[in-house]
Amino acid sequence: MSLSGQVAWVTGGGSGIGLAGATQLAQAGCRVVISGREGPKLGAAIETAERLGAPRGAITAAALDVADAAAVTATARAIEAELGRIDILVNSAGINFPKRYWCETDAATFEQVVAVNLNGAAYCTLAVAKGMRARRAGTVINIASFAGWHYEYMTGPAYTASKAAMMALTHSFNIEECVHGLRATALCPGEVATPILKKRPVQPSEADKARMLQEEDLGRTIRFIAEMPPHVCINELVISPVWNRTYVAGEALQCKAAAP
Repeated sequence: MSLSGQVAWVTGGGSGIGLAGATQLAQAGCRVVISGREGPKLGAAIETAERLGAPRGAITAAALDVADAAAVTATARAIEAELGRIDILVNSAGINFPKRYWCETDAATFEQVVAVNLNGAAYCTLAVAKGMRARRAGTVINIASFAGWHYEYMTGPAYTASKAAMMALTHSFNIEECVHGLRATALCPGEVATPILKKRPVQPSEADKARMLQEEDLGRTIRFIAEMPPHVCINELVISPVWNRTYVAGEALQCKAAAP
């Protein structure tokens, strides 16, 4: 399906997966609005996207904290007023914190993670669903996580729970909205070499990051989902690096086959 002339809204678009997705959607012909909490960072992100091949002027920005429901609604209405509609929503805003495990986290930290990762995605989806429903067309791409599909230690309880709930959010959308021609995908990537890695209690080495998924891998995947024909819904898409640290604790633990 051609995306030429479609309007895409990408939250968390200032860096990482969101920016890579915005770049690819702009290259595919979309008018793209990226949003994020750090307004000055968004201008630099647009410059980066254009250096990577996004047409000049195809991407604009709107500062937004997705945890603020009223601000989300106002931003969606502003996009619709300027560009006419929102055809594609990419819920990519997400956070985590170094103090993430049961032994050290607290209620305030848990609440912040859920407010952005889960509630923010719900607020944005609510803000675009009515218009999509009226046009009987629309695509929602929720950047969930491998951690929401295959539970693991590394991400901590708040992040894991928020991403698992994001997958449930995706399926509930499809259950209700499929009859209106709408579709949603839970995109579940394994480790991706993005700036959020700086929030890890122990940051991966450069060698480990080189073996992870890269931002552009996810950008192409977002475009692939959006370009599916309107009758196709990819309910879940799980993608991981071949060397998956969720499965292996490190090379020292891998089975060493005896030489023949």
